Amino acid sequence: MDRHGIFAGDNPFDIARRWLDEAWDAEINDANAIALSTVDAHGMPNVRMVLVKEIEQDAFVFYTNYGSVKAGELDGAGKAAFLFHWKSLRRQIRVRGTVTREDGPQADAYYNSRGLGSRLGAWASQQSSVIANRAELEARLRAVQAEHGENPPRPPFWGGFRVKPVSFEFWADGEHRLHDRFRWLSDGQGGWTIDRLSP
Repeated sequence: MDRHGIFAGDNPFDIARRWLDEAWDAEINDANAIALSTVDAHGMPNVRMVLVKEIEQDAFVFYTNYGSVKAGELDGAGKAAFLFHWKSLRRQIRVRGTVTREDGPQADAYYNSRGLGSRLGAWASQQSSVIANRAELEARLRAVQAEHGENPPRPPFWGGFRVKPVSFEFWADGEHRLHDRFRWLSDGQGGWTIDRLSP
């Protein structure tokens, strides 16, 4: 198979890390942003942007409020799909996979690495719930700051999700819209089947 250049490699996570490293130099903002897709209990899809905080050996990790719509859908289905799209590089990575929570020391460490405002904001926001106005949100922020001070613990309703891929698709723009696409399908035992797809 004619995989070479930016597509070269025997591990899709290594390729994803390499592409993300290049995107940090090319994108104006949030090179680690993904469009995360979930489905509700009726099969209705949802999509929103979140930030991937770590590419592990076999998974991608992001963090959110466990009371949010997205968290409920992730817990309910146990599956998700997401897309990295780097317009400046003319590349994208599509991932589909299974989902589990990251609710232990790793989530604590990431939470504690955030700025104080973001840590307090995690306490103040009842994500996805209806509020009357911004003043209500700001009042909640002042209240949690008074309660938790300068060193708030990670809220019990806030943590991570880990997406373990069952498939990847690496895509790069090609001349005359003859794009390059390579799909990696997991064999469930640590191996991958790789196919070139027609654009």
